[in-house]
Amino acid sequence: MLTGLRETGRAAGLTQVLAPVRPTTKERYPLTPIERFMTWRREDGTALDPWIRTHERLGATLLAAAPASQTMTGTVAEWEKWTGLALPESGEYVIPGGLTVLHVDRAAGTGVYREPNIWMRHP
Repeated sequence: MLTGLRETGRAAGLTQVLAPVRPTTKERYPLTPIERFMTWRREDGTALDPWIRTHERLGATLLAAAPASQTMTGTVAEWEKWTGLALPESGEYVIPGGLTVLHVDRAAGTGVYREPNIWMRHP
């Protein structure tokens, strides 16, 4: 898929492609800001996250964090159904598969999840 994207970009005369990358292991560290997580490295110097590592192996470089790449808003009842969690009071909750926390406002009856991603540049 990534090589197809690169070839499509070249065919269109582009010199680079910017890709929003969703790190696959970030969900294990939902309390760590994406700005720190994206810099974590293994002992061999490669990215800790395998999806970031894949992009880097294909020649991509890290550009910047996108702390609110996607925003999902729902009622508290919807978030309880989607996550399988009871959300009894306002506050922040770690949710299954989430890269960061869910913000619940019981008075407003809403939950807001702002998913972070990472911008990477492919030559």
